[in-house]
This record gives sequence, structure tokens and C-alpha cells, in this order.
Amino acid sequence: MSHVAFQPKSAPHLHAEADYVVVGSGAGGAAAAVTLARAGRSVAIVEAGPWRHPEDYPSTTYGGLRDMMDEWGTTVTMGRALWPVVQARVMGGTTTVNSAICVRTPGDIFRQWKREHGVGGDELAKEVWRHQDTVERDLFVEEVPTRSHGRSNSLAVLADKKLGYQGHVMRRYTKDCDGTGQCLQGCRAGKKQSTNLNYVPEVMRRGGQVFSCAPVTRVAFERRRAVGVTGRFKHPHTGASGAKFTIRARHGVVLAASATHTPVLLKRSGIKNKMVGREFRAHPGTGVFGCYDDPVDMNTGATQGWASTRFRDDPGLKLETLSLPLEMVASRLSGGGHALMSRLRDFRHICMWIHAVRAESTGRVYAAPGGKPIIRYTLDRADMLRFRRGMRLVADMHVAAGAKAIIPGVFGMPYSLKPDEVHKLDDAPLDPNRYVAVLSHLFGGAVMGQNGARSVVDGHGQVHGVKGLSVVCAAAIPTNLGVNPQHTIMGLAMHFAERMLS
Repeated sequence: MSHVAFQPKSAPHLHAEADYVVVGSGAGGAAAAVTLARAGRSVAIVEAGPWRHPEDYPSTTYGGLRDMMDEWGTTVTMGRALWPVVQARVMGGTTTVNSAICVRTPGDIFRQWKREHGVGGDELAKEVWRHQDTVERDLFVEEVPTRSHGRSNSLAVLADKKLGYQGHVMRRYTKDCDGTGQCLQGCRAGKKQSTNLNYVPEVMRRGGQVFSCAPVTRVAFERRRAVGVTGRFKHPHTGASGAKFTIRARHGVVLAASATHTPVLLKRSGIKNKMVGREFRAHPGTGVFGCYDDPVDMNTGATQGWASTRFRDDPGLKLETLSLPLEMVASRLSGGGHALMSRLRDFRHICMWIHAVRAESTGRVYAAPGGKPIIRYTLDRADMLRFRRGMRLVADMHVAAGAKAIIPGVFGMPYSLKPDEVHKLDDAPLDPNRYVAVLSHLFGGAVMGQNGARSVVDGHGQVHGVKGLSVVCAAAIPTNLGVNPQHTIMGLAMHFAERMLS
């Protein structure tokens, strides 16, 4: 049987074996697994979440939180502000619920890694870019088709031309995007090339096994060599514990459980390295609404279709469009009762564009009782200055596109600003607790580096001091990229998998 889903507690202890056991089915796990399978190795993918087919994806935000997100999306930063952490728990990982944005790894990143961590450099750049070429062919990377732009993305293009932000239409892992605005709940049209639709099925066709609803409890070791994983199935709706499972690995265990869960799993498995859980980084960001005279209908068109990296180095920002469904818009507008319902009358006339901060602040990942990750993270003053600058840049875009009002969503500021009042954002508070923000694009927690005292894995993804154990997800990335990380994760994972084979 190539796919085993939830098994009840009454079922016998499940035993399986493969050359490689891959924990996680998202960008890193699926890319590593398919690379190993294409080389003729037997692979077992173990995924904590359920397998959802596109026709079964939810159509509402409530359903998305229930069926696709880790613990209903309740993971938040513990610091000055409680900011949600975007993390999926489903076959395909976060590739199933993200906007499928494809950005090749900038060359300066590899030079930074070499300079600061002793790994990377030009040779790694060539290898990662070679694998990214493969990914782009496999996952049908395309620019958002003109017919799928929608008015929100078109307005951003217009504003960019006026302001000179040097933006571009996004390249995404989609095949003939329909522009249905359903990326965040999973693309019911099946156009988004999340890994549950391509790499995971290919592993199965090549003889691999897939286990879903199967959170791993720990990695098993024999004489400092990783030899498999153990865990217990978990029901995707009730959370009830199911049967135990043990999956042996003849050649290696590959961890791709994310920047939050991989460090927790390493600690739970007895890895004593003091750097486990440290150097956590992210792209904190928020959105600014623009309200227009004519309807925008931001849920018509691609969820995200325009971006600018002009400000990636100075001050350290990425700007993007992002369309939110009605329920999420309601959660971001202040007020309640009649006041909130009155404000929601403008829903068809508003669109939200966002900034993401290339933050230098670092945090730490801990394990709570029960195994849920806890993230200690707060933006420092320098990053909050970048954060505030990003809001002004986005507000200026709305003004350039003809918005009649700006809705900043900052506690202590007016609900809306007229176009000639956006300068007030320059004096917005620097307290993170005043903002409605999220953490996306997570990095670190098991970072790579040459020095085992300052890193968890080496330049090939191998855990220091342990044989047969690798990390191929965002947890290994030692710096903030300043761009969407999926392409980097997939390129690195394929490179690390090839190194395992050699």
C-alpha cells in the first residue's frame, strides 16, 4: 500500500522500512524525496497533516484554518506582540496554502553565507540554481497571465509606473492560473502546483510510501546513527491518538518539518547541540488597505500578482499585492457591531497591498508541553523603523493609484487617512503591539554552518556529530533572504539529497 492515512488506536503497531525516511511533505521534504526516488532509492514520506484533494479544499477561511493549518493557525510569537505564524499542516505543507511565488535565490545570499557561516559561495549557488531550473520546468513556473491579474494587481502595476518602484508581475508555480483568488485556502481549480499534486505522487509512482496524519514523535538512533522515526497517528478532525508507527531508514532520515517543528523534533530526539532552536528569523509584515471610488473586487484575480524587490537592501523590504477573503478583512478592520458592518460595506471597493520586512531580529524556538512550538520573537527598533517605512511606501502606492482613503490598521491612529494625510504614517508608533501583523517566510532553528559550535548542520545539511540525519527545510537557512523562500528551500533540498546519494 503506497499511502497509509490515519490508523485508529485499535490497529496494530505499524512497521515499515525504506532507504530514506523523509519527515514532511512541503517544499523541502517533497523536493528531497523526489530527488532520492528519481535516483532509484525507496522513500517513505511521513506527514503530520492529512491529505486533501483539490476538490475537497475548503472554500472559507474557517475551513482553511480547520483543515489545512497547524493547530488552527494558533501558533503565535511570544514577545512584545502576539503575531500569528503562517504554518500549514497538510500534505504538501505550506505549498498547499501559499501563493506559489517563485523567486530565484539572489547571488548575494550565497556570498553572505560563505562570509558569515563558512558555507555556500559560488559552487553552492551554481548547484542550487541548476536545481531551480529543474523545479521551474517540473512545476510549470509562469508569470501571472494578464487575464488573471484582476483589478487589485492592475492598480499596483499602475502605481508602480508612477512611483518607479521597479516592480514586476510575479512568477509563480502555477499552470494556466485562473485567477480565482483561492490560493490561501488551497487552489480548488488545481492550477497551483503544490507538492501534493506533483512531487509526492511521483514518489509514490516510483515505489515510495506516504504516511499522512502521522506526526513523528522522535528520531530513532543506534550508535549515533539515525535509523528511523517513531510516532503515533493523529485523527485530523478530533485530534484523537491512533496507532503507533515505526519506520526504519536503511540509509538516512531527512527532516523537513519546518523552521518551527524541525528544531522541536531535534530536541525531543536527544540532539544536544545548543544551537537547536536558535537563530529563528522571519519576514514580519502587514497590509495597508486602499479604498477606491470604483469597485476593485480584490478576490477576482490572482491572490498575489505584483511585487517589488527594489527596497530589499535599503531599507530591507519586499512589497507585494495580497488579496484577502471577506472573513479575514473583517478581522483586520477595527470596530464591532454596526460600526464594523458599516465599514464592511466598502469591501468591494478596497484592496490590500503588503510589505514584508527583511528583519535582522532573531528569535528562538522552544517546545511547549505536548510538543507544540513556542516562538520567542520581537522586532527591535531598527526593524520597526523598516516596518513603519514599509507602510508608508505601500500607502504612497495607493495614493498614486487613485485611492480616496487609506486604512492603516494601526492602534492609536485614525481609522482612515485622506491621500494628503499619509505623511502621518511617518510618526506612527514603533511598538509592535500596535500593529496587526503576521510572520511568514520562516528561517532558522537548525542553521547550517562550518562551525559545529555555531550551527546545527554542515554545508551539506548533515547534522553535526550524527550520521544519517539531515535537515532540508527552511530550518537550515542561516540568514534572512529578503525574498520568498520556497525556491531556495527546494533548490537546497535537491542539492542536499544529491549529496546524500554520493
